[in-house]
Amino acid sequence: MNISELLARNARKFPNKTALIDGDVSLSYQEVDDTVNRLASSLASLGITQGDKVVLYMPNTKEFLYAYFAVLRLGAIIVPVNARLTAQEVQYIIEHSEAKAVIAHDWIYEELASLVHTVDVIWVKTGEATDGWRSLTQLIANGYTFPIVCSLNEDDEATILYTSGTTGRPKGVLFTCRNILAVATMMALETKMDKHSRLLHMMPLSHSAPLHLFFVGGMYVGATHVLSATFSPEALLQLITKHEITHFFGAPVAYLLTAQHPRLHEYDLSSVQYWTYGGAPLSAKEVQFVAKQFRTDRLMCLYGLTEAGPNGTYLSPEEHATKAGSVGKDAALHCEVKIVDEHGKEVPPGEVGEVVLAGEGIMKGYYKDEEKTAETVKNGWLYTGDLARCDEDGYIWIVDRKKDMIISGGVNIYPKEVEDALKLHPAIVDVAVVGVPHREWGETVKAFVVTKEPIEQLEEECKRFLSDKLADYKIPKLYEAIHELPRNATGKILKQVLRGMDHETATRS
Repeated sequence: MNISELLARNARKFPNKTALIDGDVSLSYQEVDDTVNRLASSLASLGITQGDKVVLYMPNTKEFLYAYFAVLRLGAIIVPVNARLTAQEVQYIIEHSEAKAVIAHDWIYEELASLVHTVDVIWVKTGEATDGWRSLTQLIANGYTFPIVCSLNEDDEATILYTSGTTGRPKGVLFTCRNILAVATMMALETKMDKHSRLLHMMPLSHSAPLHLFFVGGMYVGATHVLSATFSPEALLQLITKHEITHFFGAPVAYLLTAQHPRLHEYDLSSVQYWTYGGAPLSAKEVQFVAKQFRTDRLMCLYGLTEAGPNGTYLSPEEHATKAGSVGKDAALHCEVKIVDEHGKEVPPGEVGEVVLAGEGIMKGYYKDEEKTAETVKNGWLYTGDLARCDEDGYIWIVDRKKDMIISGGVNIYPKEVEDALKLHPAIVDVAVVGVPHREWGETVKAFVVTKEPIEQLEEECKRFLSDKLADYKIPKLYEAIHELPRNATGKILKQVLRGMDHETATRS
């Protein structure tokens, strides 16, 4: 079995069933498969063959789907990149992955204009051909619909996803068909997807959870896919209501923004069976707020890393009532989980250790980086870099990223614990805590705070509020009010940006 065969099989089984909806365009599985065969035959005529890498620079559109499956159908390796990356960032990925072709969307191809005559690859874009660019539309028109049978097996390489690069150059995470199928089937089973399901894709399909869990997972069962090139609360509400969506995955920030929509209650969201979120857990307070605003008890937290497929653990809708804020108790299908100390030994409940994962979804490795692969995967276990503890019921609570832990005066401080406490303040809407250099203590704690309205004497107010919630050594000594926190395309806070910000405006004690 391979990823391309999922589409081909659905075209044989459900030829007239709606496969995708993109704006006003609705296409059946047979129509999509025919288009993929046409494009694959034309890409083959350009010299794309098994093992070649092809970069996709596209938002969530029907052309993404065509290109994704056409490349895989030839046995080539797909390299999806975020549509918001700059030319310099894309150039690094092209060169590092040794890509043979780039397929871009007409809406954004001009971002790469400086590369077209300097980087030696095949350049293809949607719409009409232009200087240096071939036309995807013309390639499809010139191709033939005779079925192309993909020769890949489950152990063959299929995809390279580049990490967000929040701490340096992005790393290429290499997956086999087996890795992707393992996590896709996991998601389909854990969220009860079937051929009647209707999935809304608003988060970038260049990222692991939207692509492997929901896009490929939905293809596994023959679901209908509704594509949206961008996210906005209004678009989310409209599309769910219009298309009676059953499954949606979003970053926590997508839920928090939508929960504040002034007309949210005017929309019928009752079709949704699973409101899934990942990338970061929602706090108990945030879960209660989102659940109340969405009028739902179907929130589901997903925890996992790109390097794991992603796979890991989940907190079911039924568990949210008592364990919101945790990432669940049990590992998901095809996965195992442990919390270990620095020697790889499991820690007892209540103690902080590193989360490690094992299973068929674990990456084959970092592309062209055996040393980093060996550091990350040891004896079949993926070391996540996430610090966590188990409670008395076995539920896992992420404490922080190992690299974000602050050591002040020899004492460990976990920023997430401080952030969760500050978020309880009624005037604070967002917060990030980092360690900044201190000549005596090594590091001291600083909070970047986003408020509904300005807070006079921010330092005094925050310290007062935290005084009965945290030990005094955990309470930030420095505070800075900012308009919004810097985030990457998946909603993760870019703490290295905060660490590099000018500290002169900070309130010091």
